[in-house]
Amino acid sequence: MDTLSFWSLCMDGGYIMIPLAILLLLTIYVFTERVIVINRALKEDPTFMRRIRDYVHEADLESAARLCKTANTPYSRMILKGLQRIGRPTQDVLSAIDNCGNLEIANLGKGLPWLSTTAAGAPMLGFLGTVVGMIQAFFTLAKAGAASNITLLSGGIYQALVTTVAGLVVGIIALFAYNYLVARINRVMNRMEARSIEFMDLLNEPA
Repeated sequence: MDTLSFWSLCMDGGYIMIPLAILLLLTIYVFTERVIVINRALKEDPTFMRRIRDYVHEADLESAARLCKTANTPYSRMILKGLQRIGRPTQDVLSAIDNCGNLEIANLGKGLPWLSTTAAGAPMLGFLGTVVGMIQAFFTLAKAGAASNITLLSGGIYQALVTTVAGLVVGIIALFAYNYLVARINRVMNRMEARSIEFMDLLNEPA
């Protein structure tokens, strides 16, 4: 009994399967690399802000800066930028923190445009392969003339539809990967915003 295998389906899809395979590999790479980076960004020392508060109250900004560099997370780098502006007007400190936070979020979002492009483009590539395959199938049928039959046509349509399936699969994977990463980045953003508010409140506390 004939059965369909994954490899045979890929081989039957034609040359359109090559860019789809490249997009799938790119999606897997970007997703894996970003997950590692974002998970690293979500690491948190529960005593971090308490120690920063103690150092600031003791006017030991050097130790506070050293702690930020050791933590090496987006929010610690943001706090470090604020520490370097202590003594200037509050608005200058807040602006420095906000600018640093925007840069950190932009760095976390690297690669996400590729995922969103793949989510939209892969299905379209699949449809393109299907349309080309259908044209080829009907062209072959027309050339066959009196010898044409339903088997000849169905075989061509079967091969053409493989690219649609492949494009949809790659697009769905990219879409879920994109949304997952966006949700994780939003979590980092919320944490950074909370830390920036906590730091600004700290600067307004009495010594």
